[in-house]
Amino acid sequence: MNIKRSSSLMLRHFYLIRSSFPRIFDLIYWPTVQIILWGFVSKFFTMHSDYFNNVAGVILSAAILYDFLFRSSISYNMLFLEEIWSRNIINLFVSPLKISEIIMALTSSALIRTMIGLVPAAFIAIPLFGISIFELGFPLILLLFSLYLFGVTLGLLVTAGLVRFGPSFENVAWASLFFIAPLGCIYYPVEILPSWVQPIALGLPIAHIFEETRNILVNQTVSFTNIYYAIGLNLIYLTLAISIFYRSFVSAKRNGTLVNIGE
Repeated sequence: MNIKRSSSLMLRHFYLIRSSFPRIFDLIYWPTVQIILWGFVSKFFTMHSDYFNNVAGVILSAAILYDFLFRSSISYNMLFLEEIWSRNIINLFVSPLKISEIIMALTSSALIRTMIGLVPAAFIAIPLFGISIFELGFPLILLLFSLYLFGVTLGLLVTAGLVRFGPSFENVAWASLFFIAPLGCIYYPVEILPSWVQPIALGLPIAHIFEETRNILVNQTVSFTNIYYAIGLNLIYLTLAISIFYRSFVSAKRNGTLVNIGE
């Protein structure tokens, strides 16, 4: 064993991490977000142990919806990353395809990949746990639609970062959704958050989506206000994400980084 060669390899990775914010971010966010997220969950059940009549049903339904959101965002990112890994990204951008057509193709393909993951999970939960997400009724369609819009929005923002900064931005693809998960109030209501954090959480569509999910399952009522807020916020964020993607593409094209994105 050659200690010198081994140390040289370690030094190489050190320089890569030191010079790359996405890589540093990747090292920090996992333990931080996990502690915050499950800390809020524990606090909530400690303070309100009698809140739910069917704790497992509410949590599992939220978990399935969250997985749908996660898969929609990651599927979008993976489709673009596969073009980078196969060094086909330049061919994609020099082809007659317009940017809008590329976005549409990625959005449609990601939906198919997401549904392939959601449908089996939803049906498996019925015999194993006696819990069906379809108990949400017609609002489930609107909730899934809103979740998918947000997943695509995150996917677009990460893709914009990949176009602008290159493959080093790849780690953010896995971190983006986990980073905002504590504010999304997936497993606990918004009011469990500190008062100064609540307005920030309510500025995210997913907070309204999961609030409404709990409202339907716990109170057996439907409040379309939360759904309308979620869809409205999603449309605003999606418009901004598309604009950022276009700007990133123009910037990468002007700076010449687009040519090296697949290297």
